[in-house]
Amino acid sequence: MGSNTLELLSLQSLEQKLIEIRRQLHRNPELSHEEFETTASIEAWLAEAGIHKAGYALRTGLIAEVGGSQEGPVIAIRADIDALPIQEETGLPYASQNPGKMHACGHDFHTASIIGAAYLLKQKEKELKGTVRFIFQPAEEKASGAELILNSGALEGVRAIFGMHNKPDLAVGTVGIKAGPLMAAADGFVVEVEGLGTHAAVPEAGIDPIVAAAHIVTALQSVVSRNVGSQESAVISVTKIHSGTAWNIIPDKAILDGTIRTFDEGVRIRVLERFRQVVEGVAAAYGTKAQVRWIQGPPPVHNDAELAELAQQTAHQLGLNAITPVPSPAGEDFAFYQRKVPGLFVFMGTAGSQEWHHPAFDLDEQALLVSAQFFASLAEQALNHLHLPQASSKE
Repeated sequence: MGSNTLELLSLQSLEQKLIEIRRQLHRNPELSHEEFETTASIEAWLAEAGIHKAGYALRTGLIAEVGGSQEGPVIAIRADIDALPIQEETGLPYASQNPGKMHACGHDFHTASIIGAAYLLKQKEKELKGTVRFIFQPAEEKASGAELILNSGALEGVRAIFGMHNKPDLAVGTVGIKAGPLMAAADGFVVEVEGLGTHAAVPEAGIDPIVAAAHIVTALQSVVSRNVGSQESAVISVTKIHSGTAWNIIPDKAILDGTIRTFDEGVRIRVLERFRQVVEGVAAAYGTKAQVRWIQGPPPVHNDAELAELAQQTAHQLGLNAITPVPSPAGEDFAFYQRKVPGLFVFMGTAGSQEWHHPAFDLDEQALLVSAQFFASLAEQALNHLHLPQASSKE
């Protein structure tokens, strides 16, 4: 499909092309930081339309551009490309050929959709009032890919950035657009409670870390109920407890793992501080010592209000159903981009039967063309908006 063919590409043939791309990606999933074949395939698909890779140093993932007006603004559209360590159970004819690896979060859909947006924008490249930079980001599932993109310099000069996540519980043709918080900060923790081991028949001769750990789990529930306002939101979940080696031995140590989810940076800081105070205080009350190790995740996804309004207008123009979605407590490293430039992250309806990360996850491929058209139109509208004098004067 060379550039001449691209000019004649109908929407029907484009939809079929995007389905083929998505299915090839789905058959060949690669985990975070291992997306070598995925990157090569994306580069080849873009090259078919005369879209070439931009010169940013990345081990996996790539950056491409359409437009190139020296006077116009630059905006970015991001798609994540990595898969998950899950054994697929869909039974699809294009199911994963890589054992223990699966596109169970729909990043194959994201990638194919944004390639479609690039195809559509390439068709009208000469009319664009600026440049659209396409970011095919690795390692979203490890929450480390956005940092690699930022370190490459790919966001330099970008005025706005857009991204999405498929949403199985929304119908095809529905777009979830919301200003403000949309997805949560996703922090992890490991708490080590140190006691003094002894025979289980003489607990008074030691210091039991299991009793202390049990009380810590209970006490942590008060952090949200008594330190987070009724109009705010936070979740603390202890998801793993490990201690002991035998039924008649009180161990030296107990370890708790879990996650904290918040939608506001101020709430995040407050909850993390109070978490440490509760852990250390309860541990001390039972004669033990506790250490907290944070596994810092991405901050909250917080959408720019002006870009959200622009996206709602675009959705209405395309005849899509724009709704205000319920925020998701899942994490998303798109948030790191929003700390640098105004950004908008949306939910794209895909009418799936299972939620993200399920081994039987699948989606309705009719959403591919819908998504490609939405992001192509949104990019064009954003360039037009940012090109206006009043938009420039706000800097």
